[in-house]
Amino acid sequence: MSTRRIQIFDTTLRDGEQTPGVCLAAAEKLEIAQALARLKVDVIEAGFPFASPGDFAAVRQIAAQVKGPVIAALARANKEDIDLAAQALEGAERRRIHTFIATSDIHLEHKLKMNRFQVLKRAEEAVRYARKFTDDVEFSAEDASRSDRDFLCQVYAAAIAAGATVINIPDTVGYATPEEFGALIRYIREHVPNIDKAVISVHCHDDLGMAVANSLAAVAAGATQVECTVNGLGERAGNAALEELVMALHTRRDFYHVGTGVDTHQIYRTSKLVSTLTGITVPPNKAVVGENAFAHESGIHQHGVLNHASTYEIMSPETIGISRNSIVLGKHSGRHAFEQRLRQLGYELEEKAVTELFARFKDLADRKKIVFDRDIEALIANKASGQPEWYQLVYHHVVSGNQTLATASVRLASSGAVSEAAACGDGPVDATFKAIEKAVGFSIGLKDFQLKAVTAGEDALGEATVWVEREGRTFSGRGLSTDIIEASARAYVNAINKMLAACGCGASGQAAGGN
Repeated sequence: MSTRRIQIFDTTLRDGEQTPGVCLAAAEKLEIAQALARLKVDVIEAGFPFASPGDFAAVRQIAAQVKGPVIAALARANKEDIDLAAQALEGAERRRIHTFIATSDIHLEHKLKMNRFQVLKRAEEAVRYARKFTDDVEFSAEDASRSDRDFLCQVYAAAIAAGATVINIPDTVGYATPEEFGALIRYIREHVPNIDKAVISVHCHDDLGMAVANSLAAVAAGATQVECTVNGLGERAGNAALEELVMALHTRRDFYHVGTGVDTHQIYRTSKLVSTLTGITVPPNKAVVGENAFAHESGIHQHGVLNHASTYEIMSPETIGISRNSIVLGKHSGRHAFEQRLRQLGYELEEKAVTELFARFKDLADRKKIVFDRDIEALIANKASGQPEWYQLVYHHVVSGNQTLATASVRLASSGAVSEAAACGDGPVDATFKAIEKAVGFSIGLKDFQLKAVTAGEDALGEATVWVEREGRTFSGRGLSTDIIEASARAYVNAINKMLAACGCGASGQAAGGN
């Protein structure tokens, strides 16, 4: 049986950024886009240019600098949105305008206040207008899985006749089951007369935990493009997870008889990067990329894996870019050995980035007896983002005990000036955060705080993640140190810097929408 090629359309930077609490700076979006290009996805949906000036600028920067994948921009079915999308994509090597309108009766009545004839006409006009700017136009019928099938086919036929090269069938609210969704794809293939002139794409949400299953059912039914996000990020319960889709198709080629162009060895690194920059931690039991995905606790399982890995591993960790080599370097290791280990781990970094990382590695090696691969990966993921840093943590001092009121003093550097403050709190972390808040001089709402060890051992590197909230918006920050108080302080300062840089960040929810 011949192998079909499935295109991977990544929407981490558009639908993924609509995850509550996620707000990426332009430099962070560019870094993720470059990682997606190394991953060799077919399409990167870089954003929704009409959502905000920041989103427009980020799409424009990605279009100009990221080569390889098609760069797509989302636009509602109106000229204003399409004009901005076209402008943002001007510098792209290959560009796609992705326009959408809802087709379900519930959306027509309660959201659009339009009838079916008006929606059909709007869809046709939008596609025809978008074709003036590019030969690659994708049309999505929002809430397709809850739409009347005959009307849906009518809209798709009109969109293709108007010039759509891709028609997208979204399960926008995650309502469908795999059997239903597969049947819907087959129905559309059989009842849209010009369907052979367009790529069939699907975009599934995970409200009932079936996004990946629905996407795979669509592939089995004839879809040739799957829309997904790294780590399954997205609105509400998220989207179909790229890593799960790709590895399901890769591992079960005997069943699906399809292939993708994705470099699976980049999956783990891309997952870690997205987790770090978005502040959304990957659950330990997450399929493919979770910390426990290749862990074996049971003695029976361990015995089987030691005898032959395939007894309990249906895919090898090396396939997704995880090295089995756990112990790496120490404080006596030189730059050459460090660079060689980076290459072995699959990282190709610029000279300046390697120099900065080596300095941080040496600092860490002075604190730890042994530096593990996971430590190096954490350093890479938490490297300087390139965004402005209004504040830098210079010094912190904490006094705490079970019968002593915790007190903390901090010193922050800012634009050549230095600010110092002290505060008391309910424990050392609370006292440190309050001292930092006093030092910056404005109120900050702490929404959440997490702390975990990157590796095992008493001298393990601690990774802190902080979410802060101001004026209804949430910003995340991360910090690394063998001192967990220092890691927490650095994470808090990082979150504050992101908050202050938010003038260049897309406003979640202002013009958000789509699939």
